[in-house]
Amino acid sequence: MNNAGFYEVLSDEKPSAYMRHHNRLSGWSSDENDWNEKLYPVWKRGDSRWKNCWKGGRVQAVLTSDSPALVGSNITFMVNLVFPRCQKEDADGNIVYEKNCRNDTDLSSDSYVYNWTAWTEDDDWGNATNQSHPNVFPDGRPFPHHHGRKKWNFVYVFHTLGQYFQKLGRCSAGVSINTANMTVGTQLMEVTVYRRHQRAFVPIAKVQDLYVVTDQIPIFVNMSQKNDRNVSDETFLRDLPIVFNVLIHDPSHFLNTSAVKYKWNFGDNTGLFVSNTHISNHTYELNGTFSFNLTVQASVPGPCPPPSPGPPTPTPTLGPTSNSPLELNEVPDGSCQINRYGYFTAVITIVEGILEVNIMQMTNILMPQSQPGNSLVDLVVTCQGTNPTEVCTIISDPTCQLAQNSLCNPVDVDNDCLLTVRRAFNGSGTYCLNLTLSDATSLALTSTLVSIPHKDPASPLRMANGVLISVGCLVIFVIVVTLLVYKKYKEYKPIESSPGKMAKGKGLNALVSRVKATISGGNQEKDPLLKSQQRIV
Repeated sequence: MNNAGFYEVLSDEKPSAYMRHHNRLSGWSSDENDWNEKLYPVWKRGDSRWKNCWKGGRVQAVLTSDSPALVGSNITFMVNLVFPRCQKEDADGNIVYEKNCRNDTDLSSDSYVYNWTAWTEDDDWGNATNQSHPNVFPDGRPFPHHHGRKKWNFVYVFHTLGQYFQKLGRCSAGVSINTANMTVGTQLMEVTVYRRHQRAFVPIAKVQDLYVVTDQIPIFVNMSQKNDRNVSDETFLRDLPIVFNVLIHDPSHFLNTSAVKYKWNFGDNTGLFVSNTHISNHTYELNGTFSFNLTVQASVPGPCPPPSPGPPTPTPTLGPTSNSPLELNEVPDGSCQINRYGYFTAVITIVEGILEVNIMQMTNILMPQSQPGNSLVDLVVTCQGTNPTEVCTIISDPTCQLAQNSLCNPVDVDNDCLLTVRRAFNGSGTYCLNLTLSDATSLALTSTLVSIPHKDPASPLRMANGVLISVGCLVIFVIVVTLLVYKKYKEYKPIESSPGKMAKGKGLNALVSRVKATISGGNQEKDPLLKSQQRIV
């Protein structure tokens, strides 16, 4: 039997003695142990045997972790095997060809890539007493005895910090490590995967990945704001609240029982705020650039310092200092707590933007009978803040889920921010209309339901007749009133010279104009929606 050290098989370098003895991992073994090369052959990179270690191509191993990990918490690693095209693992752990995927003219008609169930039926899985038996790990330890072991035909060997951990698995395997005794910094995890090959094992993949152990709480702040067009550029709008949501990366829930405090400094001379909640709202009232700073403090269980030998001295204790990121606090039960900190900074730019948009009025446009088809609706839209440069609409079903039509137009509005948007609707019914006004930095949204009545073929003609009759009556009424007023004016006013006649003519015209204005409902310029000329888009 040929033997080699684990570090010779799993890594190109031999870890230092310090790394092995000062980063003790519970349940892991020193890589100075012997490796059984007879059952687990060792192939270096570039060995031609790698090309034929798997039927139908190469297996890829993907290694991931939930790094970074706060020292003292757990970090989890997962390895997933990616098989060649048309191959998968079945419920019994065998590797089979997927149906309706492979080309039968190129591949065997056998549905199995590897039928390990047939291989193990004749094997004695219960007798693994020596290193020559196939049911042992590379260091000679026997496989665990429990239900379902025959479905696990891959051996995973994890290696880091001069130690290894070996386990059986199927097409994926995972391991968790407590980081309490680990050195802070960036480390390397390497994994070697072997597959069962009758009474031996064959290497099929090697993979490695970096992970981080830190003494600072890993945090990230998600900043969001209504009407902000780009959430990733850290540019926001004045006079609208920004939501700051702190996300603490703690996948092992190490901080669940810790008291966490949040210290907010928004950089606009509003002071320092301390809270126990991870969400805060803040509104910037001035344009400009501001430096946002957040400090998160958590009290976590930690080891107490050893007692000081000899009599006490006047030197300072373990008490907190302004520059120290680590503080120890003794609690009544004799254990200690460590104050861990996390920091986040960002440079925020505040600019003007569209703050609000409203649909003030909707008007159905009557289409002539000679132009059947879509129905047109005019929407009078107003906004607050800066003037928009583009208007977009999405017309969908009444639930606002299924979009039917979308359209965008450039706009050029005046300082009153008033425009009319004309849109076509295909047939009668109820529609959901989403309308947005946008510029380079902001996007304001509003929604409404639009009801399009059913078209009666006779209704346009009747409506036209009604309009003609109303116009005729209006003309007759205006003539009668004009004659009566003229008669009265002529009866009581003496005839004057030509200039007087001109003045009287102008007065009569003005009187007629006022009568017309009274009949037609007054001066429409008093309507605030019509103060400025609107361009229909």
